[in-house]
Amino acid sequence: MKKIVGLLSATMILFANSITYPDSLSLSQALEIVKSDNLEIKVAEFDKEIATEESDIASGYNYGSLNLIQDVARSNDAGNVFGFKLASREATFGDFGAQEFMTNFLAGHPDYVTPPKDLNYPADHNFFQSKLKYEVALFTGFKISSYKNIAEAMKKMKTLDKDQLLNEKIYQIRKSYYDMALLKDAVKNLNIILNNINTLENMTKSMIKEGYAKNVDLLEVQAKKGNVERLVNQMTSNEKLLYHYLSFLLNRKVTSIETPYQDIKMPSISDTDIITNNIDIQKASTGLDIRKNMVTAEQSAYYPTIGAFAEVSTADNTFLGNADDHKAYTVGARLTWNIFNGGIDSSSVQKARIESLKTQTQVELAKKGIVLQVAKIKTQIQSYDDDIASLKQELKLADQIYKNYEARYREQLASMSDVIIKQSEQIEKILQLQEVRNKRNERIFALENISNGDK
Repeated sequence: MKKIVGLLSATMILFANSITYPDSLSLSQALEIVKSDNLEIKVAEFDKEIATEESDIASGYNYGSLNLIQDVARSNDAGNVFGFKLASREATFGDFGAQEFMTNFLAGHPDYVTPPKDLNYPADHNFFQSKLKYEVALFTGFKISSYKNIAEAMKKMKTLDKDQLLNEKIYQIRKSYYDMALLKDAVKNLNIILNNINTLENMTKSMIKEGYAKNVDLLEVQAKKGNVERLVNQMTSNEKLLYHYLSFLLNRKVTSIETPYQDIKMPSISDTDIITNNIDIQKASTGLDIRKNMVTAEQSAYYPTIGAFAEVSTADNTFLGNADDHKAYTVGARLTWNIFNGGIDSSSVQKARIESLKTQTQVELAKKGIVLQVAKIKTQIQSYDDDIASLKQELKLADQIYKNYEARYREQLASMSDVIIKQSEQIEKILQLQEVRNKRNERIFALENISNGDK
């Protein structure tokens, strides 16, 4: 079954990699790609599979072990040779030196003292023994079941690790997409300003020819034009860096994306749902389960351990010779109970209990910390919403003031310096608005990340 699942998984991955996407990736397409192609997520999936195998290993101890043991030996050691013959059910009185004794006895010289040569100096003997042995732990003081539970919890922990990493990658991709949208919007606004400056530059050149403006006015316009062009170039470079970062996240070349709407709606989710869905809280709770099982595992030292075994064997001086006639069996059980070990067991159990209580306290602390963090993020988002609304009005005002000063300059009612100052205020509002929008988006993504949402 595992092989079938693995084959299907491999097929799905190959199919996913074979899907062709348009040159301009949408956000939803990018999120699908990162789930299947991101290398860090693939590593996390391997960790999850390793934990699954470790869980199966822990479960396997419940079923004991069956071993086939094949011995092949040749010896002239007296103890070995006599033991080989006993195991083969072929020992005779002659092996004890009976023939030597009877020869002397019949000659009228019974010898009870001289060691028999046949017993102490046997000839070389071959030995082949085939044995099948099964051993199983019947009772371990709940140690095996505790470690099985711990392995299952570790499997869950690795699953949560992967989910958390996926959340982080989704957060990074969504943030990159919305950062790109804000960058493009800022570049668009700066290009509008750059067009206005070009118009102002041409107008200033004309006014110089007619004697209504000075060369210094033209230099001021050109300096401001260079400043705006520098800002546009910086933002264009930032766009390139974002494409490189997206290519890294998606493990493929990305040169164009479909930018979403710049402002994200505030997610509606309660604090209770956030605490329930938060992966850090789930990991902490899983860690608490591990600690509780560790207490049970340590308490197993107070109980006896009972194991059983059964074996069947056959032996001969040839491989499987007279196997049925020489067969033998053994069954048995063993109880081991540690009565005293200097109080180590008691201290180990107490240590495990304290660690469990510590973890329980950390879980409660984590929940309170999440509630505080959510309250802080929501407050920040509300503050950024107010700032954005205010900056939008200030930008409208700055646009209007600039147009007013440009018209006044044409009528020689304002200096070029005044026009440039008002244009600088206009640019400053654009950059401030972009920065605040970035911060607001980042805080919303952080809130979604905490709540394990928007996958």
